[in-house]
Amino acid sequence: MRVDRKETLRYLGYRGQELDSQTSQLMEEIATELEAASSPKSIYLEYDCQVSCTQIKLGGLFITSRNLAVNLKGCERAVLLAATIGRAADLMIRKYSISNMAKAAIVQAAGAAGIESYVDQVEDSIRQDAIKRGWYLRPRFSPGYGDFALDHQKDIFQILECEKRIGLTLTEGNLMMPSKSVTAIIGLTTEERKSCQMEKCSLCAKTDCEFRQEGE
Repeated sequence: MRVDRKETLRYLGYRGQELDSQTSQLMEEIATELEAASSPKSIYLEYDCQVSCTQIKLGGLFITSRNLAVNLKGCERAVLLAATIGRAADLMIRKYSISNMAKAAIVQAAGAAGIESYVDQVEDSIRQDAIKRGWYLRPRFSPGYGDFALDHQKDIFQILECEKRIGLTLTEGNLMMPSKSVTAIIGLTTEERKSCQMEKCSLCAKTDCEFRQEGE
């Protein structure tokens, strides 16, 4: 796993401002430490997918979500995915929250950039395998986006056996532990023109795209 420095700055709120040498050095120290200490793991399974206006059936999972249905429209298959970079970021945040709040803030941003980078790697592996079979990927869509209820975290965790397979647990409030973790659904379509080839929605100028992820 590599922590993308530019993405770390984006999560820190930098938008083209000049970066001072002290912050730059701190960011490099934190990114290097996090890369060395992280233990990324993932699990994903592919299922048949049936979609109507607001209803999605994915294997034995039933979901009501108009936003997810739009994302998966035309998909006959879909992947359930869970990934984490491990406890390192949480432990570092706890440590630096006591001694150095600036470092703690950078760890938060670097951890967010790190899990995104890792999930991008996992998604690329899924994409390469899918293309060999004539499928193309839709943008990944996570519980909590739009009207895709966060409660479905429980279903995904149960189906993928997240705790057993990758050490990922869920709190009563549906928050993942370790915190730098992601669950998502990725639709598979045979129609290349309806797939998205952009790495991130934030890099795409098409702000009215029906597949654009919330917060991007």
